[in-house]
Amino acid sequence: MHLIWLRTDLRLHDNTALAAASQRGPVAAVYLITPEQWQAHDDAPCKVDFWLRNLQHLSQALDNLNIPLLIRHAATWDQAPTVLSQLCRELSVESVHVNEEYGIHESRRDSAVAQALEADGVTFHSYLDQLFFQPGSVLTKTGTYFQVFSQSRKVCYSRLHSALPRRVPTPKAQAEPGVKSDPVPTAVEGFPTPSETLRALWPAGEDEARRRLDAFADQQISYYKDERDFPAKPGTSQLSAYLAAGVVSPRQCLHAALQTNQGEFESGDIGAITWINELLWREFYKHILVGYPRVSRHRAFRPETEALAWRKAPEDLAAWQQARTGLPIIDAAMRQLLETGWMHNRLRMVVAMFLTKNLLIDWREGERFFMRHLIDGDLAANNGGWQWSSSTGTDSAPYFRIFSPLSQSEKFDGDGVFIKRWLPELAALNKKQVHNPEAAGGLFGVADYPRAIVDLKQSRERALAAFRRLPSRQEMAEHE
Repeated sequence: MHLIWLRTDLRLHDNTALAAASQRGPVAAVYLITPEQWQAHDDAPCKVDFWLRNLQHLSQALDNLNIPLLIRHAATWDQAPTVLSQLCRELSVESVHVNEEYGIHESRRDSAVAQALEADGVTFHSYLDQLFFQPGSVLTKTGTYFQVFSQSRKVCYSRLHSALPRRVPTPKAQAEPGVKSDPVPTAVEGFPTPSETLRALWPAGEDEARRRLDAFADQQISYYKDERDFPAKPGTSQLSAYLAAGVVSPRQCLHAALQTNQGEFESGDIGAITWINELLWREFYKHILVGYPRVSRHRAFRPETEALAWRKAPEDLAAWQQARTGLPIIDAAMRQLLETGWMHNRLRMVVAMFLTKNLLIDWREGERFFMRHLIDGDLAANNGGWQWSSSTGTDSAPYFRIFSPLSQSEKFDGDGVFIKRWLPELAALNKKQVHNPEAAGGLFGVADYPRAIVDLKQSRERALAAFRRLPSRQEMAEHE
């Protein structure tokens, strides 16, 4: 018997470890429920619920191939070696197969499991699956990890031109192995079940992921560059949750985009090219996680920014978290997050800059809050995005580039359609008033909408002053 240990790769098709395990002989699958680990990682209840719903779909698909899905429990990953060793003994397992995951805790977990299994004579095999390129294989001329996306992208493009990552075959049905699947739990203690409204926005299963990918590639991808920044338009793929849980693979996404663009990366359909770039951003941030492990440890990528004088402002933080900052685009975006488990990408940058620059609150507060609410929460992308917005990260916005929530709102939600959808209390305002109710002469009788908690001009100056006081990287190196 051979075992595939499923993690963030909840699919039957184009699953590298599953394909490899099934080629060796009879195979079973296992999934570990690890609630204390998930809590330590700030995994959102809606994301855990999404995992469980996808597991139920996957269990049925595997059952059709006579591949049993077993569920085991371990409070934290520290217990994974013991739990998996025990299972391997029960089933007389010869080899365990996994798709690589990235991050300090993930790497430690896998090497501890590999060690324990190999002590029992069970071989452990890990495969590149959620990335196009092995971390450590896309490097600068001096052999270091890239810190600038555009430079990394050039190397990735040339690699993709010479060798396109191929999809792997789907396993065929096997003989009945005499092991029965376990029921997949519908809930896990400590992770309340989200509302039916939220769940309905994110149907589970590979068929749904594939439907979204095909619909996007067929109907929307050509408009992606022009429409992706407008939160009221359906301009994005809505695939991020499926990618984060591994219900669809980045290879499937890449092939779908290339198919609409006659196999081209850098010419042809500008929408397809822009979307492929987004897949490469995802890749870039995961490579950063491996190349610069400090970002897994809640440290700033730019060490000099650790000296920033962040404000301790619990009331401002709570107003931001609860969508009552008095700035409509910020509050509408936060309501979208709280109610749907997702936020439009342009708005992720706007609300992150508002928290870290206008409120001068530590980016880690925002990063944690997002992870606790996002259905597509992913350490690498979420950390990368927050550090970009707060000017503490790799390839980040220069500290003096501070988005104005008002100009972003007027530019990307000109008629206030998105704002009014999420803040119905502002529905009576016209398209000029809706972005800044106060400035247009009071709150127009909108009694239940708060005044702005911060003066945007003064707070911008405060942020610039705080960043200017930081030592340079060179000064820091001289003092070490």
